[in-house]
Amino acid sequence: MGALDSDAILKATAERAGRCAFFFDFDGTLAPIQDDPESVYPAPGISDTLAQVSQRLGKVVIVSARPAEFLRQRFSDLPDVAVFGLYGLEVQRAGGPVETDPSAAPFVRVMRDLAARARAELPAGTLVEYKRISVAVHYRTAPQLGPEVEQWAKERANELGLRLQSGRMVLELKPPGQRDKGSVLREETEGLTCAWYFGDDVADLRAFAALDARAEADPDFLAVRVAVANAESGQALIEAADLHVDGPEDVPALLGRLLAQTP
Repeated sequence: MGALDSDAILKATAERAGRCAFFFDFDGTLAPIQDDPESVYPAPGISDTLAQVSQRLGKVVIVSARPAEFLRQRFSDLPDVAVFGLYGLEVQRAGGPVETDPSAAPFVRVMRDLAARARAELPAGTLVEYKRISVAVHYRTAPQLGPEVEQWAKERANELGLRLQSGRMVLELKPPGQRDKGSVLREETEGLTCAWYFGDDVADLRAFAALDARAEADPDFLAVRVAVANAESGQALIEAADLHVDGPEDVPALLGRLLAQTP
């Protein structure tokens, strides 16, 4: 489809109610970024709004760098929402167990050892987040450590044959392979007539690209890319997006406008 303004996007989506999917990153998109990753919770109104979207518009999917178990805890009141953790290396669907992508399973011990090494070798002020099949090293509380943390992460990625994913004052080491947010969207949009993706960081550009490819393959498919603005990495997403909001707290209002047009 050609470029549409916001009102036309809302109208076109409402006309496809029941045949759409809505994908969301978590940190910085549905929840404000915090210094302590364990203290992050969805912004006010998020869970209620996602419940309405799921009931009236189409399936809702969370696609995040967080472990699936963490995401399920944060959305325990939305059991029908599928959660893809660790960029799609884990998935937990309604009522089912957490499934690990076979390509990542051999790296469980590697990541456990890497987390211990990170805690021993990185300077004070670095927060090491162990996620079973990935390790994230945060320097939000000590931005001056960024170059040192980045160098350490690059060396470990080369040494162990891992992929390095950069984010908002965080670097994540994860198993090799092509599994990412884009591959999740390619799989989960099959058979649908529209999909929205909400993101706030450079890793979300892969999801945007997957929607672009889906729309190119099917001119009648409605692909809507939503950027959640931030001063650290949001500009690249805003330039690539169809719509944008100023922060996680504004996501319910945008979806509320859409719900208002939906029978």
